[in-house]
Amino acid sequence: MKKNIFVFDEKNCPVTATMKVIGGKWKPILINCIYLDSPARFGELKRKMKGITQTMLTAQLRELEEDGVIKRKIYAEIPPKVEYTLTEFGTTLKPIINSLADWGMAYRINKNLGK
Repeated sequence: MKKNIFVFDEKNCPVTATMKVIGGKWKPILINCIYLDSPARFGELKRKMKGITQTMLTAQLRELEEDGVIKRKIYAEIPPKVEYTLTEFGTTLKPIINSLADWGMAYRINKNLGK
């Protein structure tokens, strides 16, 4: 019996598709911040995410919005108020974010025990 061999490449790997949306230095942190503190305002996110520039935060928020992970709600008031929340599709990332957090904690413990 011949076994089918699946060849992974950039175009057909589902993990690659996921990482294109949530990967990078800031997106996982940003998604987690919005998940834990929803609705989140731009200034709050900027304060909580140590080291991110305003330009980078804006770019990452726009990309996540374009990918349908977060939504932005603009209030017609002065000064302008904008809030970010996970979309319904974005909320499907909750178990993934929780698993990443659990794995990260286990990794830190394991790495510290090995020293």
